[in-house]
Amino acid sequence: MIEVHELTKTYGDLVAVNRVSFKIDRGEIVGLLGPNGAGKTTTIRVLTTFLAPTAGRLTVAGHDVEKDPLEVRRKLGYLPESAPLYEDMRVRDYLRFVADARRVPRTARHARISYVADHCGLRGVMGRPISELSKGYRQRVGLAQALVHDPEIVVLDEPTSGLDPNQIVEIRNLIRDIGRQKTVILSTHILQEVAALCSRIIVIHRGKIVADGSQAGLREQADKESVFFIAVEAEPAEVAARLGAVQGVKAVEKADGEALPGFHRFRLLADKSADIAPRLHQCVTGNKWRMSELSKLSVTLEDVFRKLTRDE
Repeated sequence: MIEVHELTKTYGDLVAVNRVSFKIDRGEIVGLLGPNGAGKTTTIRVLTTFLAPTAGRLTVAGHDVEKDPLEVRRKLGYLPESAPLYEDMRVRDYLRFVADARRVPRTARHARISYVADHCGLRGVMGRPISELSKGYRQRVGLAQALVHDPEIVVLDEPTSGLDPNQIVEIRNLIRDIGRQKTVILSTHILQEVAALCSRIIVIHRGKIVADGSQAGLREQADKESVFFIAVEAEPAEVAARLGAVQGVKAVEKADGEALPGFHRFRLLADKSADIAPRLHQCVTGNKWRMSELSKLSVTLEDVFRKLTRDE
């Protein structure tokens, strides 16, 4: 559905996007994840024909972004970070206006407006001015305008920005529903968004793609070593020396965290390929130490994100 090849976008001496390439297939919900200023919104604006690329080639449903921008726009539904709403219009009139601008056939217009009103939970506010709506309902109207022409691809830029927790849950549910029928691109810097919604994550940092894959795949890629925590009742120097001698253990250090009185807690770094938990248990029992903890640290999406976007 979408192919981006060697996309570069510069503003004078500033390189906002640097030779970015990726493909998105039909039916995927893909998250563009990165810190503020990473190049996500610039990539989205080029993809949606609001900006021209400095270099590279982009196609949407087989149409070139530069050569055939009008056809690209017909295939896309776009909700920018600031929803494009006319606040003096009533919701129903605004959706009629968008449907007209999108050239929805008159015979289908009423059905499409009725569909997005139901799908986006707007039935109860159709007669109200947009200026009187809450931020959550304004986002719903923004989603409705992105869907009214029944596009194949929906592009959402920070769709939950500024919403309260209840509104965020509502918008996430709407996006999930959209994703059952459409290809969805979700640009955000919020980890919870991609964790809750996306089947695939493209991480952008300083204008470049630094990772591309599923959540499990990214964790697997970043998890090069295993981290264990162990707490035992014994003399610390002796514990550190004997645990450090266990096959597969690369480093042992005192760890923060609560432990029972008389117990000392350690953090162990080990080869990922080595199953050292049984060896650690054997070391403890062999030395007749009392143990109150033996746990393995799981790598989270937050760990992966921080590692990939940390400036050295």
